[in-house]
Amino acid sequence: MLLKKNLPFLYVLLVIFISTTALGQRKSKEAPKQKQQVELRTSPRLVVGIVVDQMRYDYLTRFWNHFEEGGFKRMIEEGFNCKNHHFNYAPTSTGPGHTSVYTGTTPATHGIIGNGWYDKESGTNVYCAGDANYASVGTTSDAGQMSPHRMNVSTITDELRLHTQMRGKTIAIALKDRGAVLPGGHTANAAYWFYGGDEGKWISSSYYMTQLPKWVNDFNASGNAQGYKKPWTTLKDINLYMESGLDNTSHEGLFEDETAPIFPHSTPNLLDKNKDFEIIKSSPYGNSITADFAIEALEQENLGGDTITDFLAISFSSTDYVGHKYGVNSKEVQDTYLRLDQDLIRLFKALDENVGKGEYTVFLTADHGAIDVPSYLIDQKIPAGYLGWDNLKADFEQFLEFTYGTSDIVKSFSNNQFFLDHKIIANLDLDLKEVQEAIAQELLGYEPIDRVYTAYQMWQNEYARGIPYILQNGYHQKRSGDILIVLKPGHIGSPRKGSTHGSPQIYDTHVPLLFYGKGIKNGSTVKRTEIPDIAPTLAVMLGIAFPNGSTGKPIAEVLE
Repeated sequence: MLLKKNLPFLYVLLVIFISTTALGQRKSKEAPKQKQQVELRTSPRLVVGIVVDQMRYDYLTRFWNHFEEGGFKRMIEEGFNCKNHHFNYAPTSTGPGHTSVYTGTTPATHGIIGNGWYDKESGTNVYCAGDANYASVGTTSDAGQMSPHRMNVSTITDELRLHTQMRGKTIAIALKDRGAVLPGGHTANAAYWFYGGDEGKWISSSYYMTQLPKWVNDFNASGNAQGYKKPWTTLKDINLYMESGLDNTSHEGLFEDETAPIFPHSTPNLLDKNKDFEIIKSSPYGNSITADFAIEALEQENLGGDTITDFLAISFSSTDYVGHKYGVNSKEVQDTYLRLDQDLIRLFKALDENVGKGEYTVFLTADHGAIDVPSYLIDQKIPAGYLGWDNLKADFEQFLEFTYGTSDIVKSFSNNQFFLDHKIIANLDLDLKEVQEAIAQELLGYEPIDRVYTAYQMWQNEYARGIPYILQNGYHQKRSGDILIVLKPGHIGSPRKGSTHGSPQIYDTHVPLLFYGKGIKNGSTVKRTEIPDIAPTLAVMLGIAFPNGSTGKPIAEVLE
């Protein structure tokens, strides 16, 4: 009786059993599906970081028709171009620029607030890479007493070294010491920079090594630097340089012994092969020396020679020296970039031969832009001018004496920031915030000054856009000053001839960002990207940790 009652239920179980067994048999006969390959990272044999000192974005478009295939054009036509790339902090200068590129953050975090600055603890001016605890290597001068000790965070080069258990090499090279020391990070195998003077040598610091490698000594002894002690003539017919202004203008500086700033530049100190190698830096030949040395390092250090990713950091600094001397609109700047294009072609050919095309990744950017010479802008009826602080200093000191009884309340001025003496303010029983605001209000009344912000504002507010956002990203609470001034657009403090930089204005913030090689898409974007985005983009591509102070975001469009 019980069996009869449960027959329908047993029948259902039997049907389910037969069905699932048959299904399982069918599945067992099918071929197992392949697991989809998951790409966690791209592993180039070598990453090459190129920073071009003082390169505005519009140099790419202005000089495009003069560039040859294989240099800038190769990177843009085969790589990825971020057309709307900006510094998101000020001051825009070499030390903070190189540091921000490689740390993925701003001076507010990494601490390099200028090439040099007034140190509030010691009461002295300090240099961003200077370190008397280390000795020069390769010279008897003090030009090698350098280290990255003032940089508070890690770099992308540090993180790559850590990720590879220190097996991946990092070599950093630049004419300027800070252009090598800061990109190399805290863990670089070597950083080299060019000491001019009467020596013309590539040198280093005991932070990295006790003596130069044999190949560096051989390179220094080869006469390479002497070979560039020659007249600076234009690469092409100067009449073809229609993208720049007149050759002889009052807005340009002079080499020693020159009477006019015109081509060819062939002064005695350029031609003398026994001394004054420093002058080479102010010609495009400084970039050529850098390319020569970088290619030698590539070969001698066997960079990219195995499957463990290495890093070669290169900074081309002569573009900055030439820009400062002659200005954005000069024939000299145009010729310098056409010759740099030739040096890039040589570098990429060497990478193809030594590492292999498709086996390396390159990025190219700048450490800051530059302003057109204000006197030139004035001639074109564009608002511009100069601060003329010497004329305003007497009025400012009179205000301090009248208001506080002493001008000593201001201890220093650097990087467009005033540093106040907090002890004097306390002794006078004054409120620091009120003193900052009173001095800021006085400064705002001076004609060339456009905006003024106080440290209190930097501490209490969180700015999301515009000039205050840029200033706040450059403001380090322990190192920066009490009052920050911003000059009107088109205005600078000095010099009177040539271009300069350092401001939060767009001509100083808009720079190139090009990616090329393994793991990089072909294309471009006009979406705003920022300097701190570079290191996180590389970190995502390489599958390594972000530098430990990173505030930037990976640029997804760049990566395959």
